[in-house]
Amino acid sequence: MQWAIIFEPQNLALYGTGILTTLSLLASSLVVGAVLALIFALMLTGPIKALQWLVSGYTFVIRGTPLLIQVYLIYYGLGQLEWIQARWDDVWPWTHFKEPFFCALLAFSLNTAAYTAEMLAGAIRETSAGEVEAAQAYGMSRFKVMRYIVLPSAMRRTLPAYSNEVVMMLHATSLASAVPSLIDVTGAASRIYSDYYLPFEAYLAAAGIYLVASFCLIGFFKFSEGRLLAYLAPRRK
Repeated sequence: MQWAIIFEPQNLALYGTGILTTLSLLASSLVVGAVLALIFALMLTGPIKALQWLVSGYTFVIRGTPLLIQVYLIYYGLGQLEWIQARWDDVWPWTHFKEPFFCALLAFSLNTAAYTAEMLAGAIRETSAGEVEAAQAYGMSRFKVMRYIVLPSAMRRTLPAYSNEVVMMLHATSLASAVPSLIDVTGAASRIYSDYYLPFEAYLAAAGIYLVASFCLIGFFKFSEGRLLAYLAPRRK
């Protein structure tokens, strides 16, 4: 083991660049994915059958195919279409398909949106009928019942499952290293491995970074669950 090479300034800087890229990808994809998931969950639980089938088909395809294939299809597939290449110099949003970060972000956002939408839709369907009836008895409209009763309750109950999705998405960002010129944590480890032929040191350092980030995320969600789901805990006698 030659750990001294890992701690050389240029290699630490490479890992630092990788950490920034990984965290940027994770945060951006979670924000975009959460917005899409909320819209998709409302479509899945809404009264319009055509929208239900459309979103169900989307989540089925996304959850039934590997994320790496989705990254390849967006970066190497969509980005290579002549119709898009003819417009990616001056027509928005096709201008972004030249950027590796955008392609990875799009793939990760669409992927996490599909999983989160199904979790949120399930929580909406399981909302107690008594809560809805009580809100309607107070004269709330369907929109207000959804905004003030159903969605806040569903989001809180989705939190434990969503924490797993966030940790899985953190680990999934390692697939960004499959996109050329994108240096995330795994990409930094691969670069050091190829430069020094130190596979164990390079990838063990990357694993340690992912481990620390996972512990931080799990701790954050445990704290949030303790605050937001306290009302579901068994009452002390």
